[in-house]
Amino acid sequence: MNQMTQTAPPWFARASAIPSSWLYESFRLANERERERPGLIKLHVGEPAFGPPDSVAKEFAAAAVEGRARYIDVQGLMELRERLVDKLDTVNHIDTEPSRLFVSPGSCQGLSSLMRSLADSGAEILLPEIHWPVHLQQVLLAGFRPVFYKLDEHFAPDPESIRQVAGPATRVLLLNTPSNPTGAVIGLPLQRTLYEMADEHGWQIISDEAYEDFAFSGPHLSIAALERDRPAPERIVNSVFTFSKGLAMTGYRLGYVAVSRPGTATAMRTVQESCIIAPSAPVQYAGLAALDASGALAGNHDFVRGNRDALSPLVDEGLLPALPGGGWYAMADISSTGLTGEEFSAELMLHHDVVVVPGSGFSARPEFAPDGSMRPLKPGGVASGMVRIAFCVDRGQLTTGVERLIGLVREKREQ
Repeated sequence: MNQMTQTAPPWFARASAIPSSWLYESFRLANERERERPGLIKLHVGEPAFGPPDSVAKEFAAAAVEGRARYIDVQGLMELRERLVDKLDTVNHIDTEPSRLFVSPGSCQGLSSLMRSLADSGAEILLPEIHWPVHLQQVLLAGFRPVFYKLDEHFAPDPESIRQVAGPATRVLLLNTPSNPTGAVIGLPLQRTLYEMADEHGWQIISDEAYEDFAFSGPHLSIAALERDRPAPERIVNSVFTFSKGLAMTGYRLGYVAVSRPGTATAMRTVQESCIIAPSAPVQYAGLAALDASGALAGNHDFVRGNRDALSPLVDEGLLPALPGGGWYAMADISSTGLTGEEFSAELMLHHDVVVVPGSGFSARPEFAPDGSMRPLKPGGVASGMVRIAFCVDRGQLTTGVERLIGLVREKREQ
């Protein structure tokens, strides 16, 4: 992980104290290594083996050629927003309207704008102790103070831990299902418990549902469906989605956010205007084509589910408690080797040509000085003895990579 070598000026302290994540570092190191070893097996990044429907690229190009590339509304094309409102209603059972629907350059930017729309001076946000590093970066840049809740043995949120760590300054509860990086899925009974807790304490919920099309233990459930009959000004769930996963539009950068309340929408419009002016028009026309090609989702789901099942040797070896319930990733516990995630990942890449991501970057916790300033963020925490594996990749590559990973684990256990 990158470290600061000197104290940053106070007006740059917050951003300068946040390093690039291990996701970025692994991506950079893999690219450098691949120049020397072209056969590198890359299990570190969520780039699927499948691509978008052909109609997506054709419509993107047509929009650019035909001049459909001018400034548009800060919330996005009305036609796309209307189609997304229909999709949310029929697929996710979320009741919303175009005025509370925002198209964004990827769900990542949507999440960032949403957090800035909800942030307040001194406010705290509840994050899972094993989290997507970008969530933490977004939280800190928005000005929230993160507080971390524990996960159970299946990596699902522990309600009792949430009750214990929440306080008077808590304003938001962040949920991610299916989860990146653990693959955990939050079932309906737990969703009800978490929703009632947030409602009782007056918290907003941010629900990151990027992997909605890859729930393997049952249909994906959106927590906002619990409040579809509630008046909009009283709602608490803000739901975030993307075209990157189910339809493999990773590089197109297209996502969308359904905010809870009209007041949140007012704030979000200001944030969106200040940072993007308007989403890319050609990409949104490509999004319309993607919605028309949603039949590809079933095949993509089946492909990734088959890959997920190919992780069974990791369960047999005791490196996974169970197969992930959803998503594209699994967190393998390699602590029995006596190595940290960083050490194990480095050896696996250098001597076995397989790239995974060290787990400590997924459990880093910021430290704050007495004056409230943040000290440089360093990796560590409960996931230090884990590595993240992306299983959305080519199946042959995945199988070989898992075999080599297990081989290294056995080698280190015998030493």
